[in-house]
Amino acid sequence: MKLPIIKQLVNFAEENDEDFLLETAETLESICEVPSLKDEELNLIGELISNIYGALEVSNEIRNGAPKKEAMNSFMSRVLSSIDK
Repeated sequence: MKLPIIKQLVNFAEENDEDFLLETAETLESICEVPSLKDEELNLIGELISNIYGALEVSNEIRNGAPKKEAMNSFMSRVLSSIDK
């Protein structure tokens, strides 16, 4: 996951609508079912999907009252701590 991408997606969701992100993630998930995709293509799509769902989670925290910076830092801390396990 890349914080600058998540930040951009959070901004996009604020300016537009989170439904765009959700629909994009669902579209990418559908594309993953194409049997002829190469591993590197699947990895790239998977990274995009992860960033989108991360942005949706951060957006949810912001909607529940967390300041944007705190929501971003909290999310990334959870991601990093889950990697360390």
